[in-house]
Amino acid sequence: MRNMNQMMKQVKKMQAEMAKAQQELEKKVVEGTAGGGVVKVRMNGHKQLIAVEIAPDVVDPDDVEMLQDLITAAFNEAMKQVDEMVAKDLGKFTAGMNIPGLF
Repeated sequence: MRNMNQMMKQVKKMQAEMAKAQQELEKKVVEGTAGGGVVKVRMNGHKQLIAVEIAPDVVDPDDVEMLQDLITAAFNEAMKQVDEMVAKDLGKFTAGMNIPGLF
């Protein structure tokens, strides 16, 4: 019985630490860029888009497709960085577990 109580305390402690880590992810910001930095996308650790920055000289009304491609590339880079950050920050809580789709 004592082992069970100790295990439950450890589980509760881990849950609290994980909740804190998830809250901290919202404060962390990554930046994805494209076109050598002419398009920048910032997003937080909850995958919420915070800002899109576009250099005025890249805006060409005759080539909207290129701008769309640059925004898409910057967004995808930022998403990849968030995924890596989440895996690093929350991965310690799931080490050794095989739970597909958890993060």
